[in-house]
Amino acid sequence: MQNQTPRNLITGLTIFVFVAACSFAAQTIAPASTSVSVPTDEPTLSPPATLTAVSFKEEGSAPPYTITSQTPQLSGGENEAVARFNALSDQIVQAEIANFRENSLLQASDPPIASGSFFDATYDLVYQDGDLWSLKFDFLGYSDGAAHPYHYSKTLNYDLESRMQLSLDDLFLADSEYLQALSDYCVTELSQRDIGFDDAFSAGAEPTLENYRNWNITSDGLLITFDEYQVASYAAGPQTVVVPYDALRAWIAPLGPLRLITP
Repeated sequence: MQNQTPRNLITGLTIFVFVAACSFAAQTIAPASTSVSVPTDEPTLSPPATLTAVSFKEEGSAPPYTITSQTPQLSGGENEAVARFNALSDQIVQAEIANFRENSLLQASDPPIASGSFFDATYDLVYQDGDLWSLKFDFLGYSDGAAHPYHYSKTLNYDLESRMQLSLDDLFLADSEYLQALSDYCVTELSQRDIGFDDAFSAGAEPTLENYRNWNITSDGLLITFDEYQVASYAAGPQTVVVPYDALRAWIAPLGPLRLITP
C-alpha cells in the first residue's frame, strides 16, 4: 500500500506530459486563421428589403378635384441604398402630382362641367432579383371639361449594390449600337400590329434615348413602354414591346447589371 502513492504520482506526471506535448504539437501544426474577401452576387442588404406602398389621398372643392397615389418604399434594410431608392421613388410621384396641380387643375372648367378633375398614380414591380429592382409607374389624369383622360408612364430601375438609378447606358457596352438594335426590333414588332403605326408615328420609335426612356428589366428581355400618341393614336392606347436579350446580346456589357440574367 505504501508503494502505490509514488507509482500513481509517476503515472499522473507521465499522462500530463503526454497531453501537453500533444497540445503543443496541435498548436504548431494548425494554420493561422485568415480573413479572405470573396466576391459575391448575393444581395447586399440583411435582412432583405421589403417593398411596401404608401397611400395618399387629397380632395379639393375650388375647383373640385381628387388626387390619389401609391408610392413604393423599401423597408427592412435601413441604409443609404434604401434611403436613395425611397427618395427617388417619392420624387417621381410628387413631381407628377405637382405637374397635375400646375397644369391640369389650371385648365379645368370653371364652373365644372363634369364631376371634377382627378389624378391617380400607381406602380407595378416588374422585376426584382437580388439587388436589382425594376418598377413601372402609371399615371392617370383628367382635367374637368377635357374630351378624355390622359395616361403616361415612368420607370425606375435601381441597383441597391451600387446605390444608383440605372440608365440604359449602364446595361450596354460603351459606344455600342444598342439603341439602333432596340429601335429595329420595336419597329418590326409595332409594324405588325393593327394600331396605325405608319409615317405619322414612326418617329416615336426612332433610336433616341427620349423614345426609349421608359424601360424595365424583366426575366426575358427589356420591356419598352411607348406612351399614348408616341407610336399610335390615343384610341390604340400605350404600346409595350419586350425586346429579348438574345436580340441585344452583342451589345450587353458582360460585367453590367444584366450579367446575372444573361449569362
